[in-house]
Amino acid sequence: MARTPDPRTAPPVRWGILGAGRIAGTFADAVGSQTRAQVVAVGSRHRDRAERFATAHGIPTTHLGYEALVEDPQVDVVYVATPHSEHLEHALLAIRAGKHVLVEKAFTRNADEAQQVFDAARDAGVFVMEAMWTQFLPHVAALHQVIDAGEIGDVVNVTADHGQHMAFDPASRLYAPELAGGALLDLGVYPVSFAHDLLGVPDSVHAVGQLTSTGVDGHVSVVLAYGERTQATLSTTLWARTPTVALVSGTEGYIEVAGPFYGPSSFRVTRNDGRVWTFEQPGTKGLQYEAAEVARRIADGETQSPRMTWQGTVEVLRTLDEVRRQIGLAYPGE
Repeated sequence: MARTPDPRTAPPVRWGILGAGRIAGTFADAVGSQTRAQVVAVGSRHRDRAERFATAHGIPTTHLGYEALVEDPQVDVVYVATPHSEHLEHALLAIRAGKHVLVEKAFTRNADEAQQVFDAARDAGVFVMEAMWTQFLPHVAALHQVIDAGEIGDVVNVTADHGQHMAFDPASRLYAPELAGGALLDLGVYPVSFAHDLLGVPDSVHAVGQLTSTGVDGHVSVVLAYGERTQATLSTTLWARTPTVALVSGTEGYIEVAGPFYGPSSFRVTRNDGRVWTFEQPGTKGLQYEAAEVARRIADGETQSPRMTWQGTVEVLRTLDEVRRQIGLAYPGE
């Protein structure tokens, strides 16, 4: 089975981090310890927050405000790690400055906003990618190889869940409609993207959900239908921690992906003929794989990744848009 390229073999690039939150810290640590790249600058709207972040993660330069970050000549590529509601504005800000961009998932609030970013990137000739790190992990590459080899026959069902128990806090971005909070864009994007990666665009979308008292989605269940007999059954919630596992079932067997399926994981293949075998995932860190993909594509002069294409991002967001339409969820300003 082919191995995923070592992130340390990717060319060095200089990263600027836009937004100084938790996921940005995880990304900075992965880049600094697992690749040859450097995080050279961080920008925040609050100087003390930027300085604390820089000290914690060994970053030499801080900027007050995002404009200063994207204009920094040290920075080759900007990692956008702000709330979903801000992704469009901040991605366009970096693109206008001539910077390559990696944008946290969900990429934008909706498909139309994503298309605006990609149109701008095409005009500017810069690289842009959604930070769906799952796509680049070794166990997902191995999973594709197993399925493509026909080990479980024709895929009939994909099941995946992502739920976390998030205590209710109306001040939290997760419960704030104006920040595009809720389970779907923060957590549910993982199972929907996983199904899209394996099955493509669904023929139909069927969703039910419940909203929180603040008006964002608290719990959503989705069935995606493909052709005459294939379905994906997906769920996400803010109200309970779920196993975060995935199951891919086919006519000749099934694959169980251990939780969290969206991070570095292992899986077990069980065939109808009784043969059982496992893929074991080495290590626990994972964001370095997407960072390495960005560095390789930029070095090759490409504007998008063949594993996380612009079209793929837009297609996933169209599915999420339809889910939101069916459960009656719109964000302020859309």
